[in-house]
Amino acid sequence: MDSYALLLASMLSAGTVLAIAALGLLINEKAGIVNLGAEGMMLCAAIAGFAAYVHTHNPWLGFLAGAAAGAVLAALFGVLVIWLNTNQYATGLALSLFGVGFSAFVGINYVQAKVPGGFSYALPVLGDIPWLGVALFRHHPLVYGAVLLAIGLVWFLYRTRAGLVLRSVGESPESAHALGYPVRRIRLMAVVAGGALCGVAGAFLSVSYTGLWVENMVAGRGWIALALTTFATWRPARVLLGAYLFGGVTQLAFHLQSVGVHVPSQVLAMMPYLATIVVLALISRNPAFIRVNMPASIGKPFYPGS
Repeated sequence: MDSYALLLASMLSAGTVLAIAALGLLINEKAGIVNLGAEGMMLCAAIAGFAAYVHTHNPWLGFLAGAAAGAVLAALFGVLVIWLNTNQYATGLALSLFGVGFSAFVGINYVQAKVPGGFSYALPVLGDIPWLGVALFRHHPLVYGAVLLAIGLVWFLYRTRAGLVLRSVGESPESAHALGYPVRRIRLMAVVAGGALCGVAGAFLSVSYTGLWVENMVAGRGWIALALTTFATWRPARVLLGAYLFGGVTQLAFHLQSVGVHVPSQVLAMMPYLATIVVLALISRNPAFIRVNMPASIGKPFYPGS
């Protein structure tokens, strides 16, 4: 019975990395910008956060460093695609490739580094409840923060004027510009906010989830987070559920191994990506449903003078 509680706990932790990154990318796409550089931003944030943690022994400074790294790279991406009108897809891919190489270069001296452990995040009283305490109430605060972030985004996007403006920029930037809204600045702020959240996700991976730095440790999670936004049809609550689903797929394979079911390591490595392909293939069978929910101007450049 305890093994299932541990499985549920590991699913929530694994899903948190995907959830925070995907929610950041959702903010980008709601403003009409597609950032394929999530993988690179998360890797740079992972090494920035880990290095900050190693030198300060403060995990929260590690998360702050990760968020800053993600925001800086996203700001660079934003300037290129929003003001210089470079191709969003090509620029995002270039950012992703840059992040892979740069993080590997910077992280050479941190491969064997150790970080202080022994932190306990059990919630008082609730953490002592049999089974449920292990499964739900002994997580890092960011696990609960991801849930609050999804709820906050639902409120922001659909209950506030600022959220309405952000969505209008993603639907029709020309109309928003005609009404006097600074479309480019709004898009840049959305891109930076999304990059900061990708940075937090990357830092969470190295600082808390694994507690170490390994080259290319994000291992495709940035691409899965990108797929999640489509899988969730750009709805924050669905992003959260999808993140836990993909996190569960990853952890289920390890659970099967632990209970004696032999699973080749190659299968373990491919399961999250196989699940991503299957889900995207299923939802692509109804393209009309995707079009209804997809921001109309996603991936399209905006020229104020035109």
